[in-house]
Amino acid sequence: MKDVSSLTKAEAKAELKRLAAEIAAHDARYFGKDAPTISDAAYDALKARNSAIEARFPDLVREDSPSKRVGAKPSRRFAKVVHARPMLSLDNAFSDDDVREFLGRVRRFLDLDEGEEVAVTAEPKIDGLSASLRYERGVLVQAATRGDGSEGENVTANMLTLSDVPRTLKGKGHPELIEVRGEVYMSKADFASLNVREAEAGREPFANPRNAAAGSLRQLDPAITAARPLRFFAYAWGEASSLPAETQDGVVSAFKAWGFPVNPLMAVCRDEAAMLGFYRDIEAKRASLGYDIDGVVYKINRLDWQNRLGFVSRSPRWAIAHKFPPEQASTELLAIDIQVGRTGVLTPVARLQPVTVGGVVVSNATLHNEDEIARKDVRVGDIVIIQRAGDVIPQITGIVAEKRKRGAKAYQFPDHCPVCGSPAVREEGEAARRCTGGLTCAAQRVERLNHFVSRDAFDIEGLGSTTIELLHEAGLLKAPSDIFHLHDKREAVKAAFLARREVKGESKADKVFTNLFDGIEARRRIGLDRFIFALGIRHVGDTTARVLARNYGSAEAFTSAMARAVKGDDAALHELGSIDGIGDVVARAIVNFFADAHNGDEVKRLLMLLDVTDMAKAATGSPVSGKTVVFTGTLEKMTRSEAKARAEALGAKVAGSVSAKTDLVVAGPGAGSKLKDAQKHGVQVIDEDAWLKMIEGL
Repeated sequence: MKDVSSLTKAEAKAELKRLAAEIAAHDARYFGKDAPTISDAAYDALKARNSAIEARFPDLVREDSPSKRVGAKPSRRFAKVVHARPMLSLDNAFSDDDVREFLGRVRRFLDLDEGEEVAVTAEPKIDGLSASLRYERGVLVQAATRGDGSEGENVTANMLTLSDVPRTLKGKGHPELIEVRGEVYMSKADFASLNVREAEAGREPFANPRNAAAGSLRQLDPAITAARPLRFFAYAWGEASSLPAETQDGVVSAFKAWGFPVNPLMAVCRDEAAMLGFYRDIEAKRASLGYDIDGVVYKINRLDWQNRLGFVSRSPRWAIAHKFPPEQASTELLAIDIQVGRTGVLTPVARLQPVTVGGVVVSNATLHNEDEIARKDVRVGDIVIIQRAGDVIPQITGIVAEKRKRGAKAYQFPDHCPVCGSPAVREEGEAARRCTGGLTCAAQRVERLNHFVSRDAFDIEGLGSTTIELLHEAGLLKAPSDIFHLHDKREAVKAAFLARREVKGESKADKVFTNLFDGIEARRRIGLDRFIFALGIRHVGDTTARVLARNYGSAEAFTSAMARAVKGDDAALHELGSIDGIGDVVARAIVNFFADAHNGDEVKRLLMLLDVTDMAKAATGSPVSGKTVVFTGTLEKMTRSEAKARAEALGAKVAGSVSAKTDLVVAGPGAGSKLKDAQKHGVQVIDEDAWLKMIEGL
């Protein structure tokens, strides 16, 4: 990955687009599904890289930038709650210098003399789920999760089950209205007990206390939440008609008097040395605390200064989170195994001498891909450093070089699939190596079979993903051609369904199977374009499949040309590579697919069982041949599908959006933004009648 300082503007723009999408996906998994797939440290690194690129190229900041977003959209399972004051996230500090810079920014913003004291509160950063509790006249009326910072989920009924959350505030003198904010969490001991109960009940244990707390609070049934040992720490506030104090620690003390648990470790630090001393003391106590934390939060203590400092983008200027470094341990790398995913990607997995990291026993760790193994020079027998930041996926961060054994050999990544023996290829610009034995590789069977019967492929009625999984587990479906032999195994199919209780009763079973076998028979005749798409060749979608079908015309011509291309026939390779819309990457993927003997044999078996109909070659002399056409608005004399099929038959490419590369827009009534885009780019616009006249007689 290139250093930010060496990125060109074009590279930076592309990187920001990638980071926005990747971080949004991680936010959705972490905040929306309580199921993160990367560590906190890896996530922080992504956001730090995004921020660094934006700082260098401020004119490239995107509307969907992670720097403008907090959390993820609230789930549709709960009613939405619009926060009267946004629940923002905190900027991170990863070093002592970052903390010094935070204090320096505060002093500069407030124009304080160097000698003036800047007191801050310091408290452990609880790793849980943020929640806001709204009290009116001292009574809890609503509770909500943070959600995306602007909107959260209404979890009032669930929060009322927590013994730490008072239904009415204790004492007197509390505001008419106040939103008390804090963290819902689960203690380590309670988490361990919960997982014992989950295992005894035959359920999947939770990955860590944070996931357990979030999943427990976001239950549709409050009774489930009530049965889970959730706790709450109060440390902040949202909308308030008035506040009980003029300092951060004063308000938190009031929370305690009102009946809320507050963290007893919270302290007021008068200078930088006290802040860093508090941080190191908490870091040393981290393992012995009864709950998970991932850093220390500093907040300017004076509320009038907080108000003056205000906010920047998605975070306050008056607070920062000083994150702990990831928890690490060292152990021996016993072996490197290769796992083949459902899409054919070969992933190396480190088998380790079991070691405890962050309170969890780790025996496996991801090595990502062959480039990572080479970059870190990881070898079997090495003593490696394991990191489990955020208690998610363990990673190997490096090796202890001085402990390497003599004669340790560099790892050779396999160039053949360990499951089916097919070649494993790596495309230019990609880190992943993939098995090419798509149609018959056992690791990919279910995924490939699902694709084979998908809507734009064979679209077999009665043969959905559940049925495919069932028949695969029964040993009746191993390759696509097996589908067309199922009628010979009717009794075995029926037995598989009845064994899994997919159908009840012989009569209902007969009806289900009749529909299934009728659906299969109805698809023995299929167009060449759908057949090519069904093969699941990498980079070959339905549009590319149609392009190939029109170019070659028949299954015989197509497979014959591919056989010649596999043998290196220059004419066949040139023809494939010169087809409009088929670039070098797609052409290589097609040749790699047919170069695998397993795939070639399966295609031959399919062609013996099916009637693959020829497809008329695309017109080359029509007025729209080679042009990009966009249809928008309501077409009154043909359906959108008919219009698209007709245009493609005449050699046009039909696009879904308008750009400077669009040649023609056919606009019907109700045309909206696409018509405006056409005018912006100077693209020719005609109505449906003009379109029909243009292609008349063709």
